[in-house]
Amino acid sequence: MSPNIGITPKNLKKSASILATILSNEMTLYVKTRKFHWNISGNSFMELHKLFEEQYRILEAQIDEVAERINQLGEKTIGTMKEFIDNSTLKESPKEYASQKDMLSELLENHEQLVTEFRDYIPVFENETNDAGSADFVTGLLQEHEKMAWILRRYQA
Repeated sequence: MSPNIGITPKNLKKSASILATILSNEMTLYVKTRKFHWNISGNSFMELHKLFEEQYRILEAQIDEVAERINQLGEKTIGTMKEFIDNSTLKESPKEYASQKDMLSELLENHEQLVTEFRDYIPVFENETNDAGSADFVTGLLQEHEKMAWILRRYQA
């Protein structure tokens, strides 16, 4: 049964499509953060190991929330790695075992990219799809990514 929440079926699909891209990006960043957590080494091993764990746990919760938001709009969520890769605007880090500095830089760049993309999506939700709920939801995600980026940025100073 389609939701009757004051948003046209066409706009529900558009909102869900944007959210599917967000979901794909969250999954890509989650897997990358997890990989870096597993493979971190060097002087700050334990500190960064714990930081990456804290961040992938936040991402894990976000992934579930984004998928549920898509369902709330009456759509099914994607769920295969191929679908996530195909829909993600972030790039993977295959077979690369980066230095601590490179790991921190790559994660920072990814979080900042998502913050920028979310800023572009919010007016679409507000003005094009009449989906204030998704605009507010993505604003919350944006704030969490800003905080994770800030923490990573502090390691770059």
